[in-house]
Amino acid sequence: MEHLNRRIENYWDERSKSFSQSRRLELNGVDGLAWKNIFKKNLPAAKNLKILDVGTGAGFFAAILSKLGHKVIGVDMSTKMLGEAQKNLRELNLHADFHKMNAQKLDFDDETFDAIVTRNLTWTLPDVKAAYREWRRVLKVGGVLMNFDSDYGDKNFSTCTKTKITDELLSECDAIKNSLTISTRRRPMWDAGFLEGLNFSVRLDEDISHVVQRDNRCVYDSVPLFAICAVK
Repeated sequence: MEHLNRRIENYWDERSKSFSQSRRLELNGVDGLAWKNIFKKNLPAAKNLKILDVGTGAGFFAAILSKLGHKVIGVDMSTKMLGEAQKNLRELNLHADFHKMNAQKLDFDDETFDAIVTRNLTWTLPDVKAAYREWRRVLKVGGVLMNFDSDYGDKNFSTCTKTKITDELLSECDAIKNSLTISTRRRPMWDAGFLEGLNFSVRLDEDISHVVQRDNRCVYDSVPLFAICAVK
């Protein structure tokens, strides 16, 4: 497991700079606004929420949520991604706390957060069941988990992605994906069923691509982006 975690971390370290550039472009366009509206609609109504951004990457969600006035903690396994996140929020005059941390084993007390958000993370995790249990542990009763991801398990990245990365990185991405148990599940129905088994109340949208992937300047892959909104 440790070897696989390191392999995943190295992959995202390699992609950190170009990934960050893409997220900055997305943040400043119509898709960034669409994400903002999704959060305003689905997060608890209170102001100054304490929100955990798991797999924060280049800080895309952290920037949006910080601008909405919430206290955000972003965690990621990739040191270079966290560096990009810190740089991006600093340039935007926004604030969030960033920490290097394993999404499947968090260094937070029980019931710490009002909300947990994550995007394009769960498909890369060695143990998604452990992650979901851990996220439930640190979420307050009545808190919301929002997971946005895609069912990449039976796909080949060389045919479904439009992102310009090297053939070597494409091959590594496919190799990592094919080694993960989550790739054998058909999603998001599997996720919804597992979360319901943890006593979450789950709402599911199998494809929100038409809502958050409208900016022609941005490059998105062809696999539908699903949305899970689960209340503890």
